[in-house]
Amino acid sequence: MPKYPRRIDEKFKTMHNVFDEFTNRTIFKLISEGYFDGLESAIALGKEANIFSAKKGEDRVMVKIYRLEACDFNRMYDYIKQDPRYADLKGKKRKIILAWVQREYRNLLKAREAGVRVPTPLTFKNNVLVLEFIGRGNEIAPRLINQKPKNPKEFFDDIISNMRKLYKAGLVHADLSAFNILNYEEKPVFIDFSQCSPINSPGTEDYLRRDIKNITIFFKKLGLKLTEEKILKRIIK
Repeated sequence: MPKYPRRIDEKFKTMHNVFDEFTNRTIFKLISEGYFDGLESAIALGKEANIFSAKKGEDRVMVKIYRLEACDFNRMYDYIKQDPRYADLKGKKRKIILAWVQREYRNLLKAREAGVRVPTPLTFKNNVLVLEFIGRGNEIAPRLINQKPKNPKEFFDDIISNMRKLYKAGLVHADLSAFNILNYEEKPVFIDFSQCSPINSPGTEDYLRRDIKNITIFFKKLGLKLTEEKILKRIIK
């Protein structure tokens, strides 16, 4: 039987299918280094990663744990293969996941430095990423898909402003939608940056247009009259 850190609740061992021995050791190392005291509760359960809240004294952080066996390696590699920071990873499944986590950390740092509203990345180790907790008390901020803005036009303009800042920093989110934007106190917070790609990578223009299309479709349903080409010009001008 694997020896789980004492601060990991029993239910996590059986419910969430992420605590293999390698991940267990990584979490224990992060706890021992003081990044958090112990996992608290599940925030989101995804196909490739699960996100938990974790206590750190009186505060909280978010802990994103990528599964080592259940990830879509081919999809990951399609995004990462054109990034010169991560060359020669084809066929190396575990290295692809570890690079994916490092890539998300670095993309978040760069986005934050550019003034994009994102969770602050705190650290990463192996397949685990530690992030700023976005929310109040023990309540994580809702995704945009689950909590529509009170002022759609203002919220939309704020999204485009953040997309422009990201573009000026040389990046495109590449998977932006109402599922990957938090509505925190009526302000957008972009999340999930592992697939975020440099603008000089092949296919990045298609990624940007797809991001714009996703956002436009959502806000058209809220009554806004939008044109994708005009939005594109606002971002890349």
